[in-house]
Amino acid sequence: MQRKARRRRAKKEFFYDYTLLFIVLFLVCFGLIMLYSVSSYEANLKFGDPAYYLKKQIFATVIGVGVMVAANLIDYHKWERFATLGYVVSIVMIFLVLSPMGREFNGARRWIYFGSISVQPAEVAKIALILLVSVMICKMGRGVSTGKGFWLIMGIAAVPTALILFITSNLSSAIIVMGIAVLMCFVADPKYKKFVLAALVVIAVAAIAVSWIVSSTQGAAGTGNYRFDRVLAWLDPEAFADDEGFQTLQALYAIGSGGIWGKGLGQSMQKLGFLPEAQNDMVFSIICEELGLFGAFCVILLFIMLIWRFMFIANNAPDLFGALLVVGVMAHFAIQVILNIAVVTNTIPNTGITLPFISYGGTSIVFLLAEIGLVLNVASQIQIYD
Repeated sequence: MQRKARRRRAKKEFFYDYTLLFIVLFLVCFGLIMLYSVSSYEANLKFGDPAYYLKKQIFATVIGVGVMVAANLIDYHKWERFATLGYVVSIVMIFLVLSPMGREFNGARRWIYFGSISVQPAEVAKIALILLVSVMICKMGRGVSTGKGFWLIMGIAAVPTALILFITSNLSSAIIVMGIAVLMCFVADPKYKKFVLAALVVIAVAAIAVSWIVSSTQGAAGTGNYRFDRVLAWLDPEAFADDEGFQTLQALYAIGSGGIWGKGLGQSMQKLGFLPEAQNDMVFSIICEELGLFGAFCVILLFIMLIWRFMFIANNAPDLFGALLVVGVMAHFAIQVILNIAVVTNTIPNTGITLPFISYGGTSIVFLLAEIGLVLNVASQIQIYD
């Protein structure tokens, strides 16, 4: 018996997800190529350097890769003790947006500056919430299935959600933060009925709200509430072509003009001053224009493969805490990709959300790669027996 046990221990190996690593690195490199293609014209006009945005993104990417490697090497169990502290720090950072450290760009105050380095607190809140919710669900066990347990998790998520929404006016990040908590509870709770009912209620409330906005404003532009105007522009972008619907229309023009195979890399017309913030929220529309529907489909397929690897790792994680960490990261990526593509295609109202690894944004790329590092560490502790 002892010899058999020794043989089993000798044959035990640990898994490493090279497929996930390859997908992430490919998306990062593809994102840098597309960023230069999309932003070079505007960067040359504003800063006299076509590679201005690219250089800043490469700098953030190098830092992000370093953070990913570090997170990959650190046992994910060690982060459990910092979950509460990380949550509190993320809350404090959101409040710092209101301090002299906060900066406003394009009418939105969402960044804080530490010298020359800018950080978007919403990104910190996402990873902090993933850690804390994972710890809380592990501690509660079956208690997460009870109403008390569920609403405790929702209450924890509601604090950063509300602060992000009302302090930074960042609706998309608020949706993602709350969505992460809901999906993590959904996976941890075997009782799905309440989630289905909650989803139906949310859809019904959203439909009623849209109907009320339309009826109360009678479709008029310039209601004085930019969220109302965005809903109206979503329903009829051509009626708001000079204001709220302008960006959406230009994005749709880009998608339509690309056809199946696209105009070719670097050949976009919409990026030449027609599509605002093309390197940020609307980069997917330029992908459609330059690489066509085929290129867009390939990008979507890569994200689907990324989610598939998350699911594989979560299903085989060595413990519940590791599985929940991966589920939280999976929820973050899935929600953000779906929302971005839905906004670009005018499936939902414009909320201003970036496409992971491809859109311009230093804080985003650093924390996304940090989350990948966590997932890779969980994957590296999956045991394989011959």
